[in-house]
Amino acid sequence: MLVLSRKLNETIIIADNIRVTVVGIRHNQVRLGFEAPTQVAIYREELCLPIQTVEDATAPSSPVAPLHQSVRQGR
Repeated sequence: MLVLSRKLNETIIIADNIRVTVVGIRHNQVRLGFEAPTQVAIYREELCLPIQTVEDATAPSSPVAPLHQSVRQGR
């Protein structure tokens, strides 16, 4: 794991097309802003397990599949 320190309004660039900016710091909470191509999915870690569970349990012909696809696309 790479660990970097950033101050308010400083940015990290990943692979020339993803930018992560510290947009706010309050008490023990840091707010991050992400700029990435629309095809790059960005999730909070606590949401990944439910999405992976649905993905594993859902066949493409399942009625849940379109909903799952919408969630992945941020709709």
